[in-house]
Amino acid sequence: MRGVRQVTRRSPASQTEGHELIGFAQCTLTLTQREANGAGGRRGVTNADHHIPARLRTMRLGLWLVAALLAARQLAAVLTTPPGERLTALEAWVGPGGVLHVSGSLYDSTEYTGTPFSGLVLKPFTRSAEQALGWGWTFGTLLLVVALGTVAARALPRPVGRRTATLAAPAAVSLLMLSLPVRDTFWLGQTSVIPVLLVLLGCFAAPGRYAGGLLIGLAAALQPTLLLFAPLLWFTGRRRAATATGVTFAAATALAWAAMPRDSSTYWVHHLAGAGLGGPADDLANQSLHAALLRLGLHGPPEIGLFLLLGAAVLVLALRRAVRYAHDGQLLLAVSVTGCAAIVVSPTAWQHQLLWVLLSAVGRVGTRARDRLVWPVAVVLLMTLPATMMLPNMAFLHPVRDNVVLLAALAAATAVPFLSRASPCFRTPTPTPYAPPVPARLAAVPLLPFLRRVLIRPNLLLELLLIRVTYAAYAQVRLAATGGSNSAGRARAEEHARQILDLERLLHLDIEHAVNHAVAKVGWLREFFDFYYTSFHFAVPLTVLGLLYWRRPVDYRWARSALGFATLLALVGFWLYPLAPPRLMPGLGIIDTVHGVQDFSQPEYGTLTALTNQYAAMPSLHFGWSLWCGVVIALLAPRTWMKALGLLHPLFTLSAIVATGNHWLLDAAGGALVVGGGFALTYLLQGPRAREAVAPDGAGSRPPLPDPGNVETGRSRCPSCFWLIFFFFF
Repeated sequence: MRGVRQVTRRSPASQTEGHELIGFAQCTLTLTQREANGAGGRRGVTNADHHIPARLRTMRLGLWLVAALLAARQLAAVLTTPPGERLTALEAWVGPGGVLHVSGSLYDSTEYTGTPFSGLVLKPFTRSAEQALGWGWTFGTLLLVVALGTVAARALPRPVGRRTATLAAPAAVSLLMLSLPVRDTFWLGQTSVIPVLLVLLGCFAAPGRYAGGLLIGLAAALQPTLLLFAPLLWFTGRRRAATATGVTFAAATALAWAAMPRDSSTYWVHHLAGAGLGGPADDLANQSLHAALLRLGLHGPPEIGLFLLLGAAVLVLALRRAVRYAHDGQLLLAVSVTGCAAIVVSPTAWQHQLLWVLLSAVGRVGTRARDRLVWPVAVVLLMTLPATMMLPNMAFLHPVRDNVVLLAALAAATAVPFLSRASPCFRTPTPTPYAPPVPARLAAVPLLPFLRRVLIRPNLLLELLLIRVTYAAYAQVRLAATGGSNSAGRARAEEHARQILDLERLLHLDIEHAVNHAVAKVGWLREFFDFYYTSFHFAVPLTVLGLLYWRRPVDYRWARSALGFATLLALVGFWLYPLAPPRLMPGLGIIDTVHGVQDFSQPEYGTLTALTNQYAAMPSLHFGWSLWCGVVIALLAPRTWMKALGLLHPLFTLSAIVATGNHWLLDAAGGALVVGGGFALTYLLQGPRAREAVAPDGAGSRPPLPDPGNVETGRSRCPSCFWLIFFFFF
C-alpha cells in the first residue's frame, strides 16, 4: 500500500549492511535451488512423506537461527534509533501533526499517497498505533514478513525435493529480511507487506471460490494496480474469484467515496490514482515506467502517450506470460510476473513496494546447470544491494543504474525465458563438466570438500556479478576503515607511519625520500611512473582474469580465488592498521608526483574522501595485485622468457609506488604477505590447482581427454596466443 511520501534517504542499516549480504544471499539461493539444478527430477517429496534426515534438520535449524538473527538485528536497528529518525512514514500517519489527524483533505499536503480506502481503514487504528508506535508496529511487521516467507515457500512449483521443501521457508524469510524493500518497510514504518501477503493468501491459501478474490480485492483497494490480478484469475479459470476481486475493489472504493467524497475525487480524478502525490515523480526512489520516462527528459502529452502505449504493451505481454505459467503449474511465478507488471505500470513504485521482483527468483532460466543460478542470484543481489554496488559509477551507465529495479521488473514481466515444467531441462538441466580433482599431500586438504570440484568454464555473467559486487564491497570496507573520526584517524595513521619509518631506518630500508626526489628530477621518468601507478593497477589484473577465463578456464577459478582471498586479508590490514603514506607525512619532504602540491594545514586533507581511504596503505594492494599477476604468469606461461617478462610487472609496480611517494617499502612486504596468504587459503579450502579438464559421462567413468583446441578444456590450442595478447595489452 502506498502510505506516505517515500523518504529517499537510505537508512543507516541499509548503508552498512550492503557488503555483508553477498555471501549469504548466494548460499541461501544455492540451498533452495540445488534440487532444481540436478536432483529435481526425482518425484516430489514433502516432510510428511519420509522422516527428515538429521543433517537436513540441522541445516533447517541453522537457517531459522540465521533468520532470527537477521530479524533481531533489524528490530534493534529500528528500535534503538531516536524516535524522530525512525518510523518516519508512520509518524507522518499518526503523529501529532499526522495526516490522519487533519480536519481537511488527506491530500492537502501531498504527504499522504495512499488510497482513500486505506485512510478510512487506518483511521480507527490511530490511537492504538500512537500508543505502540515503535514496538507494536515493528513486531507486527515482523510477523507479516514471516508469514509472507512461509506462504511463498509453500507455493513453490511441484514437485520439489526433500531438501527444498525442508529449507525453503527459513531461506525465504532470511532473504526477505535482507531485501531492501523489507528493510525500508521496517525503517519507514510502511505497510507495503500487507498487499503482497493478501495476494499470496488469496492465490494459495484462501478456501472456497470467493475468499481468494475477496482478499485480492482488498489488496487492490489498498494498491490499485494490483487489480491486474483479476484478469489473471479470470483467464486461469477462477472466474468467480476474479468477479469477487472486482466487486470487493468496487465496494471498498465506493465506501471510501461515500465516506470521503472530497478525498476520493482528489485521488481518482485530480491526481489520477495517486499520480503526482508524494513529491517529485521523477525521484530515483520511484522505479515505475512513468518516473523513468520523466528522468529521460520526456514531459507533458508526449510522455503520457508513450507511457500509456508502453504500459499497455507490457500488460498484454505480462498477462499472456502469467496465464501460460499458471496453466503450466507455476502459479507463484505467474503471480510474480503479474506483480512485476504492476510495478512497471504504476504511477509510483517506491522501494518498499518492489517485493514482486524478489519473488521472480523462483523462475528457472537456462538449460545448463551452470546457468541455472544466474537469474536468481542477479535478482537477489538487485533486491539486497544498492544499485551503486551493481554497476560502476560511469556516466553512460547512469540511465541503467538509476532504473535497474525497473529494468529487472520489466524483464521478469516480458522477456526472461522462464522454463516450462514440460521442458526436459526443467528438472534435469545439462550437467556441468568438472575438472578431475588433484590429490593433495595433506589429508585435511581441502577443508571445504565441495570446493574441490572445479567448473571447466564458470558462467560469465555470474563471474562479472561476483567481481563487481566484491569490488564494491571492498571499496565500502576500505572507505569505512577510518579508525574513528577524521582527526583521530589521521593522528593514528601518522603515528603508524612513524613506526614504519623507524623500523625501515633500523633495517636500513628508508629509501623513499631518495628515490622520490631522484625520480622527480627526471621529467620523462616521473611521467612514466605516474602513468604506471594510476593506470596499471586495475588494467593488468582484469586483463589477466579475462584472458584466463578465455584461454585457461580451469585455471581461472584458482587464480580468481587467490586474488579474492588476498584482497580480503588486505581489508583486515586496512581496518586494523591505518597508515599514512609517505606523501601524507608532514615534514618528511616527499613530493606527491601524482596528486600535486599538498596543503597540510587543511585538517581533513588526506583522510577519508568520497573516492577512497587515503590511509589504506598497509598492505599495498598495488604491489600485491601486481605480484599476483607475476605469480600467475610465472606458473602458467609456456616459455621461460614469458615468465621472466611477466615478473617485471611487480618490479615496475614496486618502483612506481615508492617513486611517487604513495607507499613505504614495507607496504610492499605486507602486500606480498597477503598474496601468499591468498594462495595458501585457496590451497587449504579447495585443494591443489586442477591440471586438466575432463567432462564426466553418464556412467561415471572418465572419457578420453578432449581435443586441446576445445575452449572448454583447461589448455589452449595455441598457448602462446594467451601470453602474446597479454603482453600486447601490457
